[in-house]
Amino acid sequence: MARTVVIVGDRGRMVLPSAVRRELGLAAGARLLLGVEPDGSMTLQPFRAAAERSRGMLAGVGDPGVSWSEELIAERRAEAAREE
Repeated sequence: MARTVVIVGDRGRMVLPSAVRRELGLAAGARLLLGVEPDGSMTLQPFRAAAERSRGMLAGVGDPGVSWSEELIAERRAEAAREE
């Protein structure tokens, strides 16, 4: 898609042109993730796309077969037992 100019209004709002919304399949109420890059540029992406890219990011972290949630529950129970 070609670049398009948008204008930031006096209340900080900007309107995405209909061609952009149509191409991305965005409807009213769509959640977008805005990122500010170190060089001052911005990225704007559909929230779902960002979430899908992040899926599995921690898959290789930790010991295989160990459930982090079960480990956390065990730690909390141990803390509660010490407080009694």
